[in-house]
Amino acid sequence: MKPDSTARSARIPTSRSARRTTRSTAATTPAERNRLRRQAAAGRMFVPSALTILAICAGLTAMRAATTGAVDVAMGLVVAAALLDGIDGRVARMMGATTRIGAEIDSLADAINFGVVPAMIVYFHLMNGQDLGWTLALIYCCAIVLRLARFNTLLDDDDAPAYTRDFFVGVPAPAAAICALLPIGLSQQFGDGWWTSLPAVGGWLVIVAFLAVSRIPTASLKAASVPPRALAAVLIVVAIGAALLLTFPYVLMMIAIAGYAVHIPFAWRSRRWVASRPEFWDDRPAERRAQRRAIRAVTGGRRRRPTLKKSQARLGLNRPAGTTAAGRTGTAQATDHPADDGPTA
Repeated sequence: MKPDSTARSARIPTSRSARRTTRSTAATTPAERNRLRRQAAAGRMFVPSALTILAICAGLTAMRAATTGAVDVAMGLVVAAALLDGIDGRVARMMGATTRIGAEIDSLADAINFGVVPAMIVYFHLMNGQDLGWTLALIYCCAIVLRLARFNTLLDDDDAPAYTRDFFVGVPAPAAAICALLPIGLSQQFGDGWWTSLPAVGGWLVIVAFLAVSRIPTASLKAASVPPRALAAVLIVVAIGAALLLTFPYVLMMIAIAGYAVHIPFAWRSRRWVASRPEFWDDRPAERRAQRRAIRAVTGGRRRRPTLKKSQARLGLNRPAGTTAAGRTGTAQATDHPADDGPTA
């Protein structure tokens, strides 16, 4: 009798469980579900938007630090703003909180952190009080704003091939900001010199501004992948970078800028290769690289163009493909004895 009574009492709900069941049933009404959904969406939107606002605050504080002479603090805050800029978009996509207003705030933050702030840091530290320097700083700021406006318009192009997402059109704003600060790094590492003069600093700002608004393709980090066999080497490079960041941060900055400049010709060549082969447009970057290596292995590498004689080069004549040495000899003999060809008109 006791086991039956115990089982029967376990099946009878208590008053507390009944109230809990009533609350859960009430929470499943459509109005309550909509309210909970709106609260969850607001919570998801808060985190990436907060990261963007923190990036803006870091950038503006960097500009204030530059006016007080704390250049090292300003440079560190710019790097922090760049890291926050790279995180907020990924966090928004992971949390499913991508919104139009978030994209607009992010674009505004990029214009401030990577357009206005680097130009003002360079101006206040190296070109303060010089009218030409102020003009060059304005040119850089306007170039970054135009580059961001073009980037936003390209995002709305749904007809673009899939491979275009693996490349940037021009140097992206965060990379342009780090490059624009190169004279500051040289000044902090090596002191004053020709690299801190107005022609050198202003010319460098104009070069970076041109690269930002140009149509030169640059690689996107989203297309980068580390093969398993290269993981150990990559970890060693990361360790070396961390050591340089703690001991010689400006040397690390120069190495990073030099490496980024070296990659641009390879990115241009890669984009040109895939643009001329529509059959590979929808493949992943790793698959395209494998196809490229396979084609190179089959064809034996790049074909060398035949060496042309001076007369052929002047006339723009190319030797027909498949011409043998005997054929070329016969042609030369016929040219040496034109009378054997018969009468001419």
